[in-house]
Amino acid sequence: MGITLAEEITLLSLDDESGSVKQRQSVGWAVAGALLLELVLAERVRVSGKYLELVDTSPTGEELLDGRTESIRAWMGGRSKRRVTDWLTKDQAKAIGAAVERLSGRGVVVEERRKALGVFPVRRYPEADGTAERELRERLASAVIDGAEPDERTASLVALIHAAGLQALAFPGTPRKEVEARTAEMAEGQWAAESVRAAIRDMRLAMAAVTAATVVTVT
Repeated sequence: MGITLAEEITLLSLDDESGSVKQRQSVGWAVAGALLLELVLAERVRVSGKYLELVDTSPTGEELLDGRTESIRAWMGGRSKRRVTDWLTKDQAKAIGAAVERLSGRGVVVEERRKALGVFPVRRYPEADGTAERELRERLASAVIDGAEPDERTASLVALIHAAGLQALAFPGTPRKEVEARTAEMAEGQWAAESVRAAIRDMRLAMAAVTAATVVTVT
């Protein structure tokens, strides 16, 4: 397996100069969803409606996915199924870090450590080699902008980008309206991606509601 869907989304989000993650909250949901979707495609997890089931705990050979399989197994606590949104809520805060660590292990990005204001430790992850991102963006542009027929993984990636509203990261400089209809079209019919997409959408709506409530309370 090449880099995972989760790593691809993370790579799109990393600022080329600073190495920091842009749109971190939305990217967190998308990366967590991408990891879950990879497990669905690998037939380790089944997503049906609002619920997920762990159906196979055998190794996939990809350490990023196998770590998530073990985490889901422990989280399930012997239950046959649990809500997708509950897992995404649990995993979204950790998913980006796991994906960045894997990209670093592959040598795609490098870790830089410094102290902000001379006190607070900060980590940034600039690219070591821009080849992976360049090829990724070319593949996405071919499917979304040029209209080429996507393979399953590219269509799944686009579905996640659409779900999390990350078109600006994936297609910088291209008006969102020009790509939104195409990303929506490609997301349709991707049954696994649709299940995860719906969960990410629900979580984004929930977070928006919490933010709005907080603003009202403060006001």
